[in-house]
Amino acid sequence: MRLALDILSILLIGPLIGVEFAVSAFVNPVLAQVGGFGEAAGTRLFARRLGTFMPFWYALCLILLIAEGAVRRHETDFLWIAAAAVLWAIVIFITVSFLVPINNRIAAMNPDDYNSSLRTQHTRWDRLHRGRVVFLALAMASFLIGIRR
Repeated sequence: MRLALDILSILLIGPLIGVEFAVSAFVNPVLAQVGGFGEAAGTRLFARRLGTFMPFWYALCLILLIAEGAVRRHETDFLWIAAAAVLWAIVIFITVSFLVPINNRIAAMNPDDYNSSLRTQHTRWDRLHRGRVVFLALAMASFLIGIRR
């Protein structure tokens, strides 16, 4: 049972971090190079698609981290898993507080109206997103240290 939980957690948390890294390292830089209407339309489409799907994925990963902590609550490495869950919860809080409002504005925009204000907001979102990726990677590392036995 514990091994199955570990595998499921890794298979859901790892790809989520990979998707978030890909958005920051590849998708957004390419869209910025496209520029104009293509940048606006692509940014809007990604904001809509990921904005719809990611909240459930994030919540499921947090639930898995909490379950991992519950299973290992009496073990010496429990604190690593607890740290991972706390980091994940902080990421969710920051996401809901700062990134989601920007994402919603971008997702609702008309690509013809992608002006300097929206571009500035997207740049701010991207900067905050890079910080989120770092915290997610730290959470994953903490989780992996916690289950290493």
